[in-house]
Amino acid sequence: MHNLGTVMRFEITRTLKKKSFWIMALGFPVLMGAIFAIIYFSNQSTSDASKQLQSEHFSLEVTDDSHLVSKQLIATVNAKVVAKQQGIEDVKAGKVDGYIYYPADLAHRSIEAYGQDVGVFKNDRYESVAKYLLSTSVESSVNEQVRAVIAGKTSADVSTYRDGMPYDSTMQMIFPGVFLVLFYFLIAFFGNQMLTSTTEEKENRVIEMILTTIEARTLIVGKIISLVLLALLQAVIIIVPALLGYLLLHDHLHLPALDLSSLPVNWPRIGVGFAIFALGFIMFTGFLVLIGASVPTAKEASQFFGMVMILIFGPLYAASLFVSSPDSGLVRFLSLFPLTAPIPLLLRNAVGNLAPWEIAVALPILALTGLIMLALAVRVFRFGALEYSRKLSIKEILSLK
Repeated sequence: MHNLGTVMRFEITRTLKKKSFWIMALGFPVLMGAIFAIIYFSNQSTSDASKQLQSEHFSLEVTDDSHLVSKQLIATVNAKVVAKQQGIEDVKAGKVDGYIYYPADLAHRSIEAYGQDVGVFKNDRYESVAKYLLSTSVESSVNEQVRAVIAGKTSADVSTYRDGMPYDSTMQMIFPGVFLVLFYFLIAFFGNQMLTSTTEEKENRVIEMILTTIEARTLIVGKIISLVLLALLQAVIIIVPALLGYLLLHDHLHLPALDLSSLPVNWPRIGVGFAIFALGFIMFTGFLVLIGASVPTAKEASQFFGMVMILIFGPLYAASLFVSSPDSGLVRFLSLFPLTAPIPLLLRNAVGNLAPWEIAVALPILALTGLIMLALAVRVFRFGALEYSRKLSIKEILSLK
């Protein structure tokens, strides 16, 4: 293993020199920044246009069979009370810009609004004015408490306790949940490179020369450690701009304020989350390297990537089940079967329903599976390194000695 450092330096340096690595690493934060900027300026423009629309005045006629709209409010907007048929005919003839009809049974019938076409966006003014007149009239007829209930502005302050101490389940999720997010992004962004990391030398026909000076085990272990380090570097590149963007722009984008100093730190759950993340990441790195070592080209290796992604992220479709029914047989199977375990384990650890016995069973399973994957990757690479035209079958892989 004395050449391990040489392999790691070569792999890391070679990857860092590739434009594709930096495009992928920097592309995500740049893309997210662009999306946030578009959302911000779009919302700002829409808000300005809405305010301008609200200040516009247009001729209006009203029929109120519900008797809920205030006559004073109708007069305030310079609207004229007319019969329904007249209002519709006046709009058709262009005598007025808009007409609103309030039916007697508003609980079962819709408000009817008619108006001159002034464009897709501005046509909303008729509905806006109709709702404004009705809601303002109704609100003025009840006290402030009733208005708050109707508007849904009431809130409830919930205090929860565990073992006699204040306990906020949502806040407790944040730090352990970081490992779930990190695992998702690293596999999604770096998985394909893990899969093809062993095929480049075979495609370039230099693997024979490499294996004359470096053992297959040293080469594979060096590649895996390099991939882990590069993945962590990419995580830093993604996280740091996101944090800086939040600190600099959260006021402008109306993002919720987050006081990190007030977040609860549950070290046991954080430690378990880190262990699941590390073992799961190493296991899947070994699995992807194993697949790449058993095929002759990067193109063929990429065909397996979709299947691996389904195994990893398929359990996310049952995320609600992990939270609501942690004791179900399906949840426990997905949590303990090694190829699907990382996401369920990280999610359940974040929400706090992962039982101690499940942790005691799951962590050794992940560690053992990771070692098996690494050992198989070394054996398969040693045998399949010189197979340039075909992929190894499962039978050949299992029979290797």
